[in-house]
Amino acid sequence: MTDQAHMRRAIELAAHGRGTTSPNPVVGCVVLDAAGQVAGEGFHAYAGGPHAEVVALRAAGERARGGTAYVTLEPCDHTGRTGPCALALLEAGIARVVVAVSDPNPMAAGGADRLRRHGVTVVTGVLAEEAGRGNAEWLTSVRLGRPHVTWKYAATLDGRSAAADGTSQWITSPESRADVHRLRGEAGAIIAGIGTVLADDPRLTVRRPPGDGPLAAGSPLHAAVDGPPSAVPPLRVVVDSDARTPLTARVLDGRAPTLVAVAADADAGALAARTEVVRLARRRPYGIDLGELLAELHRRQIVSVLLEGGPALAGSFLREGLIDRVVGYLAPALLGAGAAALGPAGVATIAETHRLEFEDVTPTGPDLRLTARPVPAKEL
Repeated sequence: MTDQAHMRRAIELAAHGRGTTSPNPVVGCVVLDAAGQVAGEGFHAYAGGPHAEVVALRAAGERARGGTAYVTLEPCDHTGRTGPCALALLEAGIARVVVAVSDPNPMAAGGADRLRRHGVTVVTGVLAEEAGRGNAEWLTSVRLGRPHVTWKYAATLDGRSAAADGTSQWITSPESRADVHRLRGEAGAIIAGIGTVLADDPRLTVRRPPGDGPLAAGSPLHAAVDGPPSAVPPLRVVVDSDARTPLTARVLDGRAPTLVAVAADADAGALAARTEVVRLARRRPYGIDLGELLAELHRRQIVSVLLEGGPALAGSFLREGLIDRVVGYLAPALLGAGAAALGPAGVATIAETHRLEFEDVTPTGPDLRLTARPVPAKEL
């Protein structure tokens, strides 16, 4: 097998940690013995747990000596809750290390240099783009100092998210709604606007069938670690500049932590007595400064957020260039009237269109799930 084939397997392994490693990255590792045969595999399962290289080296044992390690992210060279992975590779006698993405975190980078100084052959950049997509949330957090933002919406083929009378349950199928809960489970926070809270009274919690999810018994994640911690529910965030969230709203039901973001001059005393409130600068026409909101979530070590609504809030995030991925669930239905999925987003002429590129198109029951990312400015 080629370097690319082994790295692709490491990327597959890394994906098993999605939703449980925050604020750490997802990382996969494959270790070959000196004869080129797979000796061990591993992935980072949860923050504070063993890193991917340690898990794979543990599985490989003495067979790792003189072998090759394929790692989706440059091995760390610092001591945090665990020791440096570069040192673990050296102690195991690894002769060659193949890396997909160099570590942009200055606190952890340097593993490749340490390995080279001790005579290990290091190859970087193998399937870097593919591995980077799998770690987009963490890379965004480190490089931009804010969480990665995924905007999720559900709509008919003509782009309507609700009928003319405001009803929207249910446009998409049970299969699509179950997939949304998968997205929620992978996010550090779920953001909704006050309009959605007043209209739909959502809970914004994660609901999975019994035995489902990355921590389920028998899953690769469960098998990789001894007694992983329980999954932490995503933080529920309500963007509510004027503190209008009803005290009876289901988002305040205590099933998960909730943060209400209000404008600095809002009368939020009653809300603050019920849940956590953060005051941010008022910025028109959006109500609050969305950049400040993401900075606050970053300070709380939130790596990724799922933006669920409504259309006005989504338009504001898009206008500010704060959406990194779009996941749309399209139902084979037509309404002809009703609310659009996206509100005003700063586009006055076709030349100002927010251009995206499709990353994935997958059926979810009778619907289609479309995943797209903004086209980098240099490619426009």
